[in-house]
Amino acid sequence: MSSNASRPTDATLTCVRVLDAVETAVVGKRAGLELVLAGILAGGHVLLEDYPGLGKTLAGRSFAQALGLTFTRAQFTPDLLPSDLTGSFLYNQATHEFEFREGPLFTGLLLADEINRTPPKTQAALLEAMQERQITVEGRTFPLAAPFHVLATANPVEHEGTYPLPEAQLDRFLLRVSFGYPTPEEEAEVVRRRLGRRAEEQQVEQVLAPGELLDAQRAVELVEVDPSVVDYCVDLVGATRRHGSVQVGSSPRGSLALVTVARAYAVVQGRDYVTPEDVKHVAVPALAHRLTIKPELWMTQVSGATIVRSLLDTVPTPAALTGGHGR
Repeated sequence: MSSNASRPTDATLTCVRVLDAVETAVVGKRAGLELVLAGILAGGHVLLEDYPGLGKTLAGRSFAQALGLTFTRAQFTPDLLPSDLTGSFLYNQATHEFEFREGPLFTGLLLADEINRTPPKTQAALLEAMQERQITVEGRTFPLAAPFHVLATANPVEHEGTYPLPEAQLDRFLLRVSFGYPTPEEEAEVVRRRLGRRAEEQQVEQVLAPGELLDAQRAVELVEVDPSVVDYCVDLVGATRRHGSVQVGSSPRGSLALVTVARAYAVVQGRDYVTPEDVKHVAVPALAHRLTIKPELWMTQVSGATIVRSLLDTVPTPAALTGGHGR
């Protein structure tokens, strides 16, 4: 990336290179990968929720390699303790003092694998790190260096051995993304690539040097948002609170998430301004997990995603913006 990396146009070129690198390992998931990258560009954390074996872990590791981030992986299990994530003080017999040993949270990108296979107490240990970019151990606070991102993978809640994520923790994820099953052609390509490399491990080319992701994230802050688009985001979120199937609608954090992710997604798509279509494209992954459905509807087909999609059809859309906007 050049010295002008803080411009949206330069960040767009970087996004293309990062996505191309990740796609050398992850087959046929470009749309989902664009959303994950938008979440990272927007400075947030992303929840990858899908059935086992659909490339969630591979995607997280590949993004870390392409973005040039330090990488740690924590396998969430029923016996995982909060200190297994944060680190703890250990006694050093040589110095006769307690020294802090950092846990996997001290990284650029943490892959929290199968986050909903551990009980809520340990899930909650992530909250301070995700929101405050710091951890507290035995009364002492340790800041986490930027950039710090969590890519968490989760199996669907009806899957055996899973614990539902608390609403407070779900709300800390900027996006919830699902990849879905590959097409037969994509699945065949996965097999062919495995046969071709003659090894299980996959290595992705590093695209960014240390610090360049921060440049790209600063570029997102230069993306223009028309007041009509801001109003549209607020209207969508407000509509979630009035929907008849919703017990608790999205908080203002949902409006902020919509605008923030739409700006990053605009950069991924090669623009320095946000269109209503950008908002529509990110609305389901940005809002669906922030809604609480009424209990009597839990066994029906009603979900946060179906509600957000219905609102996209009913909430008036502002006029389309053109490339001349804000010039």
